[in-house]
Amino acid sequence: MMEDRWALRGAVLDAWAVLMPTECSGCGRADRALCAACAAALHAAPSQARRGTLTVWSALDYTDVVGRVLVAYKDGGRTDAAPALARALGAAVAAALAAAGPGRSGIVLVTVPSSRRAWRARGFHPVDLLLARAGLRSVRLLRPRRLVRVADQVGLGRDQRILNRGGTLIATGPLEGRVILLVDDIVTTGATLLEARRALLAAGADVLGAATVAETRRHLPDNTRAPQTDWQNL
Repeated sequence: MMEDRWALRGAVLDAWAVLMPTECSGCGRADRALCAACAAALHAAPSQARRGTLTVWSALDYTDVVGRVLVAYKDGGRTDAAPALARALGAAVAAALAAAGPGRSGIVLVTVPSSRRAWRARGFHPVDLLLARAGLRSVRLLRPRRLVRVADQVGLGRDQRILNRGGTLIATGPLEGRVILLVDDIVTTGATLLEARRALLAAGADVLGAATVAETRRHLPDNTRAPQTDWQNL
């Protein structure tokens, strides 16, 4: 019965692709969403690295296919790539939680809030949607600080990004006793995640680290990368 449903679903998608052609968001090839080659490029291989004093687990390297798919998802409305990206984010979260050890309980996932402008443009919160698709739930413990303007991070260096993000977030209330894993889509210099951690620590929380879909490794010095870990066997 289940096989019949999947066969019917596949036939409907094939017919829809003929009527309304769709390009793969990774390579532009005609496909329903992601071609097989681009889907394979999104296979998660979580590894950890340091951004300042923050440990970040990332599932993918933000280059080529991964970068194009993420940009299309976030800024092009290509939510058809959400299942593949959600699997990658789920793997990064699992690796981070496993590294925290079996004795840690009550860990909550916290995402960096989108700006109002980004929300109006997209109509959804990209990271929260991926977590939901992965069967996970985030808790809103951060909000943007009012009357603080943030410049676009694109083109800024590491120190400029940190200064640009500094003081832009605030916790929603006292957080003593809360143990938190930060979650985001992409980590570059780590400025956004470091600001999020600052705000949470100021409210009394314990921040274990962060998990992201992808990282831009060109911004990462070689001596800050830890060996890749087989997270599935932790």
